[in-house]
Amino acid sequence: MSDRAVLHVKGRVLVGPEDVRDELWVVGGRVTYRRPAGTGPDTLTVQGWALPGLVDAHCHVGLDAHGPVPPEEAEKQALTERDAGALLLRDAGSPSDTRWIDDREDLPKIIRAGRHIARTRRYIRNYAHEIEPDDLVASVAREARRGDGWVKLVGDWIDRDAGDLTACWPRGAVEAAIAEAHRLGARVTAHCFAEDSLRDLVEAGIDCVEHATGLTEDTVPLFAERGVAIVPTLVNIATFPQLADGGEKKFPRWSAHMRRLHARRYDTVRAAYDAGVPVYAGTDAGGSLAHGLIADEVTELTKAGIPAVEALSAAVWSARAWLGRPGLVEGAPADLVVYGEDPRGDVRVLGAPEAVVVNGRVVG
Repeated sequence: MSDRAVLHVKGRVLVGPEDVRDELWVVGGRVTYRRPAGTGPDTLTVQGWALPGLVDAHCHVGLDAHGPVPPEEAEKQALTERDAGALLLRDAGSPSDTRWIDDREDLPKIIRAGRHIARTRRYIRNYAHEIEPDDLVASVAREARRGDGWVKLVGDWIDRDAGDLTACWPRGAVEAAIAEAHRLGARVTAHCFAEDSLRDLVEAGIDCVEHATGLTEDTVPLFAERGVAIVPTLVNIATFPQLADGGEKKFPRWSAHMRRLHARRYDTVRAAYDAGVPVYAGTDAGGSLAHGLIADEVTELTKAGIPAVEALSAAVWSARAWLGRPGLVEGAPADLVVYGEDPRGDVRVLGAPEAVVVNGRVVG
C-alpha cells in the first residue's frame, strides 16, 4: 500500500463499546469518516469488525529473562506484539534504548517508563537501577525525564533474610519520590506482589500498581477511593506455582505465600473491579514471558468475573483514554485491528485478527 493510497474499512467499526459505525476511511495514515474524493483503483478495502489497536499496558520491549537484548531481538518482540493486534504498548521498565522504534512506521507505539528502580539486590539481575532509599528521589527524577510520562518502581521483592516478600522502600522515601515525579509531569507505577507495601504506596500518591495480587478487603477500598489503577497481568500470575516450586527448598515461606496469592488471584481482581478500581489489561511480556499474549490476558480478565465488554475495554477504549492516546476518532493515526466476528460477544475472537493496520498501512 503506497503512502497516497486510500484505505476503506467496511463492516462494523467499534469506535466505542456502543458507538458502532458502518465504515471509515484512511487518508494519509489518518482516520476520517468523510468519504474522500480521491478514491480509485488504489483504494484498498478491508471488511469485518474493526477496533482501535489493542493496548498491552504492561509490556517490556528490549528485555528478556537475562536483561537487555540487541535491537534485532527487540524488533522481533515488537513485531510479535503488532501481529497479535497490540499496537500501543506501555513499556513498564526496560534497560534497553528502544527510541529507534518511534521512527518505524510499521511497529507499535510505545509509552516508556524508563528503567526499573529497585532496592539493592532486591530484583532480577540486569533489569533495574539498584539503589538505596537516599537515592530514590534522584533516580525517579532521572527516569521521569527519560520516560514518556511514567516511572516504574519495584515496590516489593523477596527479602532473603526474611525468606519472604517484603516492602522495598520506607514511606518517607516513597512520598518524596512520587512527589518529585508528579512535579516533573510523570505518573508512577510499582511492581507489587504482596500486601505490605500497598497502603504506603497508595497514601504516598502512586498512580498505578502492577500485579496487585496482595490486595485485601482493607486496601481495595483505599485504591477505589484514590482512583489508583491496577494492571493484574494474570497471564504472568499463572506462573506463580512454578516459581513457588523452584524456591520451595530455600524459601518455603515465600513459596507458600506465592501459592496463596495465586489461589485467590481471580477473587482479588473481581473484588477490585466490583469496588470501582480501574483495571487495565497487561501481560508482563518480555521478561520470561512470551510476547503476543494480550488476547489471553483479556480472556483471563473475564475468568476473573469482569464482564466481556469491560474486559475488552480494558485493552481498548478505556486503556487508550487512561494513557492519553486516541482511538478511532477523526484525524487520529489509523492504528486498528479487524476481526471476523464481534469481540464484544466473545473476547477470544481477539486471538485471531484478520487484518492489522498501523499508521494506515495494512501490515498483517
